[in-house]
Amino acid sequence: MSDPLQRGGAFDADTEDPPFKTLSRDEAQALKAQLPTVSPWQVVAVQTVVGLLCAALFWVVTQRSSAAWSALYGAIACVVPSALLARGMSKGARHPAAMAARFMFWQMLKIGVAVTFLVFAAHAVRDLSWPALLVTMVVCVKVNWFALLWRGRRAAKRSG
Repeated sequence: MSDPLQRGGAFDADTEDPPFKTLSRDEAQALKAQLPTVSPWQVVAVQTVVGLLCAALFWVVTQRSSAAWSALYGAIACVVPSALLARGMSKGARHPAAMAARFMFWQMLKIGVAVTFLVFAAHAVRDLSWPALLVTMVVCVKVNWFALLWRGRRAAKRSG
């Protein structure tokens, strides 16, 4: 009988779950203090700086103000929705389901605002450069990944 369903599951052979231990309030606070955190406002600030650097770089490389304005608009189209999400999530909910629903609401609002920025881009920026706008947006969005990497390195430094 090699069917895991007939054996009662694939993980019941020789493994046992470690005992579950409920943490006291002090133990939970100590654990939370050990875990590195990155503020969403720090991420928004870094996105802003990166967006400004991209706009400056497009101006230096192309010598066209329209490319720089397009890149700046791309940064705004990323930073404003991120700031909206950070603001919406700054008030914490106690119940996990409420927290998940709150995150989904603010994330959908963030996406809607970003799409709205893109829809009106051609009207907002004269001589719009789509490559400059989209490259800057992608670079600003990737700041989130660097924040996760930075958080992981901080955790590694603390533990090692």
